[in-house]
Parts: sequence; structure tokens; C-alpha cells
Amino acid sequence: FSIDAHNGTITTIKPLDREKMSWYNLTVKATEAKTSNQVSKVPAYIQVLDINDNAPEFPQRYKTYVCETAKAGQLIQTISAVDKDNPVEGHHFYFSLAPEDINNSNFTIRDNQDNTAAILTRRNG
Repeated sequence: FSIDAHNGTITTIKPLDREKMSWYNLTVKATEAKTSNQVSKVPAYIQVLDINDNAPEFPQRYKTYVCETAKAGQLIQTISAVDKDNPVEGHHFYFSLAPEDINNSNFTIRDNQDNTAAILTRRNG
């Protein structure tokens, strides 16, 4: 950070990243120009607000097994996602099959609308 010596404006001198550092605690000092022993200090607490600059990630690699006699609609795995961002209203992820898998006749995704999704069998084994 940089402080303008004439008007006290605090500005950034490099980009900020809330995921790396969310708070900065600075001490700002004012000194009389003619009498350097006349000094005052004040703390300045700076909170870095988040922007949505990170994509959702899966916290693990999923390896799922399904029996060949599975019934249609059978739950075979629940998956979840995480995000490094910290939105005020919380995370709201939407799950769907990738475009190349939409026509897969064996499995489907059900978005549970709680940041998880179910992988289901689409037809009997």
C-alpha cells in the first residue's frame, strides 16, 4: 500500500487477492511538518472483498462402481463441488452432464440444489 503524504489517501501498489490475504492491518502515522515530535498514529484495517474469480472444483476424483444388475434410477454416487471464492450469499453450483456425455444412455445427473448432485443409472442393467 501507499499513502499520499499530503491528503492521506491509501492506494494499492500491487493487485490484491482475497484468497491469499483477506485482511491488512496498517498503522498510519501523521507528523507535524514543523515539529517532528508532534506525532499521531491510527490503525487502518483493510478488508479485501471477494470477487467471483475462481471456478468450482471437485474436491476429489470420483471412482464409482455399479453392479450390472442395477435398476433404473439407482443412486450410484453423490458428488459435490467447492470454490475458493467467498460470496456473500454462499455458493450455488449447478450440475449437468458435459455436452459430450448428454446422450449417454446409461447414466444421468440429478442436481440436488444443495451444491451436490447424484449420479443415477438411466436404465436397468
